[in-house]
Amino acid sequence: MSRMEFYIVDVFTIGHKYTGNQLAVYLGDPPAPLMQQLAKEINFSETTFVTSDTPVNGGYNVRIFMPEVEVDFAGHPVLGAAFVIQREYIKQPVEQLTLNLPVGQIPVTFGADGIIWMRQNPPVFGPRFAAADLARILNIAEDDIDSRYPIQEVSTGMAFVLAPLRSLAAVQKAQVNLDRLRALLGAYDAIAPAIFCAETLHDENDIHVRVLDDIYGAPEDPATGSANGCIAGYLVKYGLMNSDNIAIRSEQGYQIGRPSLLHLEARQTKDDIIIRVGGRVELVAQGQLAADD
Repeated sequence: MSRMEFYIVDVFTIGHKYTGNQLAVYLGDPPAPLMQQLAKEINFSETTFVTSDTPVNGGYNVRIFMPEVEVDFAGHPVLGAAFVIQREYIKQPVEQLTLNLPVGQIPVTFGADGIIWMRQNPPVFGPRFAAADLARILNIAEDDIDSRYPIQEVSTGMAFVLAPLRSLAAVQKAQVNLDRLRALLGAYDAIAPAIFCAETLHDENDIHVRVLDDIYGAPEDPATGSANGCIAGYLVKYGLMNSDNIAIRSEQGYQIGRPSLLHLEARQTKDDIIIRVGGRVELVAQGQLAADD
């Protein structure tokens, strides 16, 4: 195996590195079993491989691995990979580039203010769940859950069980029973519950989010672009923000010491809900994978 360049970036930062969600981005196309080994070795929530150094059908080929499994889509790997592609392959500012993922082509836009945006696929609203079941999984009271809105599986390429809670205190005290979670999600596509509320730690933000222990080997996530995209679609569909066209700020990661900021936009059109998720990316480190002897 020849040497392969890699980069460590923080995605959805609050304006400086060592915040947001860590991501490893490898430039190269090693065998899939090695990709999985490298994802397990780095042990971030996701590791990304940019497998083409020039566009293929208008986009750069990208694969995403969690520590235990390859996934078709994830939010912060899209922004982190786009950041590295612009920096290392294009080597000059661009307004937009496209990533080729198993869920389709994902356009990424570079804002003049430093925020990088992805347009996610329209949300798909799936099965609903009983509040009592989720309360048992999260070790919270059933009345901590906002019963005015459904607990529902939602996906823009990766599925989550979304649950609006009544207060910040309820979100903060949630603690997953992983056995109960696995038993509930075994028959569904969702990988984790995403809980949120309109009470925030910082006044300039609009919602507080936690994405809790999933079934693929990653702990609580500090910043989850895919889940927040689902939440944005949910907010529009069910009118939680009293608008079918929202632009809000989501805070996440504070519970685990990785404060993160995600910018969410969603608007209802005649046929779909259009979702964009944005954030800042910071380069932390770069290096080479050592060649095999």
